[in-house]
Amino acid sequence: MARGRASPPPPDRLPAPRPRDPLVWCLLITALFALLAGWRLAIPGKPYFDEVHYLPAAREIVQLFETGAGAYLNREHPLLGKTLIALGMMLAGDNPIGWRIMPLLLGTLALFAAMRALWHASGERFATLGFGVLLATGFHLFIQSRIAMLDIAMAAFLALAAWQFAAAIRAPETGRWRLALTGIALGLALGAKWNAAPLAVLPGLVFLIARALAGRRRLLLSRRGAPVPGITLIEAGLWLGVVPLVTYALTFLPGYWLAAPLHPSPLAAQGLIGFHREIFALQSQLMTPHQYMSRWPQWVLNTRAVWYLYEPVDGAQRGVLLIGNPLTMLAGLPALLWCLASGAWRGDWARLSVVIGYGASLGLWLVAPKPVQFYYHYFVPSFFLLAALALAASDLARDRRTAWLGWGILAGSIAVFAWFFPIIAALPLAGRESYVTWMWLDGWR
Repeated sequence: MARGRASPPPPDRLPAPRPRDPLVWCLLITALFALLAGWRLAIPGKPYFDEVHYLPAAREIVQLFETGAGAYLNREHPLLGKTLIALGMMLAGDNPIGWRIMPLLLGTLALFAAMRALWHASGERFATLGFGVLLATGFHLFIQSRIAMLDIAMAAFLALAAWQFAAAIRAPETGRWRLALTGIALGLALGAKWNAAPLAVLPGLVFLIARALAGRRRLLLSRRGAPVPGITLIEAGLWLGVVPLVTYALTFLPGYWLAAPLHPSPLAAQGLIGFHREIFALQSQLMTPHQYMSRWPQWVLNTRAVWYLYEPVDGAQRGVLLIGNPLTMLAGLPALLWCLASGAWRGDWARLSVVIGYGASLGLWLVAPKPVQFYYHYFVPSFFLLAALALAASDLARDRRTAWLGWGILAGSIAVFAWFFPIIAALPLAGRESYVTWMWLDGWR
């Protein structure tokens, strides 16, 4: 008797096809952002806002590499961010392009890495590409990619760490080298700015909790179970604990040779641990109140801005106003609640992770012993906020009845970005009072 051919399973029992990796679209969004952020990068043609603090420190590092001698300036922050600015100056010269070329490259990396992180965490094309659009038009990333400050280096390396950690979970066969890269990126983020600390400990905690919940008898030595099968808890501790600390320590190497004439390097004199006491003391010291200082509730509601620039420069009245995109900063708040609720209901760790990341990065500023705080400290929390909004928009877009709203969020973000573009990109303005056009709130003045 001839065998009959097996009939295929009914369509409703077939597994849902996995969406195609939107890598090409991620690259396209990243390239467009780099072109836009790099346009007129040399304007303003003089240092502005905190560049006046970091450029002198970077010049000393340039001098150290070129002549073997340089002073250790701006001791209140770790060294890596200023070293990267110095690298840009060595490549392109001590001019506006040299000052800002590395921030531009780091901002471009941050955007691409953040999209790749969300793709590996969620597997959702719409959310991944929507996140890229929201992040590129969210004001924070654009502005910080065009100024020689430290925050962009911290954000870029945190995004790189998130990408590699999420990819290690998604593809465990690549887990070992991706966890190693995660650890290196976390150390570099800390070496740029201490604000990275609450997020730097999260991958290790996630690994520990996941293995503990798996109930393995050999907790430390078992290679089975989430989050990355094939990696023991001890090995994970190496990649996610030891490697970040070693990498962080190595970022201080140039500091051992930075010294004023007739005085030893403060780092060499005090040792790495002793020098960290000085950094902490400088970070915690009482400072003169600043007209643009603010607190975290104002950041969350986007009610207090920082004017990085507003003056006649390069032949015209120009301004750079740091606020968040007024649409997406507020729409992201209910999106966070949606991700918390839907993530808990579905057991969706991508949605829960953005809520945890937001809470950890913002929670630092509820307890940080830093008397004077500014809205740019909301830069990293805004990544998680916009990721939550992208995931919520993705949920809306899947339903025909609400798809218009999911797409409308992205279109609205682009429209608001275009409207504010002159005042965030230092374009020529008509006159001294032109800023009034964009002053929707008194706290933005």
